[in-house]
Amino acid sequence: MLDEVWNGLPAVHVAEILGSWKGTCLDTGHRGLRALQNINWYGHTFHSPHNAQPLVRRDPDGTLYSDEDLMFGEASLWMAMFRGQLTATMIYDGEPVLTHFKKVDDRTLLAIMNGKPVALDNGRHLYYVLDRAPRQGNDAGYATPAGN
Repeated sequence: MLDEVWNGLPAVHVAEILGSWKGTCLDTGHRGLRALQNINWYGHTFHSPHNAQPLVRRDPDGTLYSDEDLMFGEASLWMAMFRGQLTATMIYDGEPVLTHFKKVDDRTLLAIMNGKPVALDNGRHLYYVLDRAPRQGNDAGYATPAGN
């Protein structure tokens, strides 16, 4: 069913998705759902095509920060072909993982994680929704939690 929804959505360009996004995983049984819940994943922030933060998390005090260690770096945004359509794609720096985005509306994206070995779970992709996050003060970066 999600594959059909994905196929019916329009592609999105990198310039359209710059900014901060709050993510919500869709429960398809993919093991990544539990992993993201366990680390208090908040979403993504795309400062520019070459400065993308794929793992924005909340620390115990509620402060948002980019966890560069968990996926061995951050990411960049490119236009890439996926299922026959050129669309904005996040390519992780340290893992063979790509996340492709499609436009649901002006404030919402559908994302599908692709790659190996983390992205696929018994041949299933991780799907999630991104909602444009409200601007909060200094959108240029996040605090680093104590100990990191």
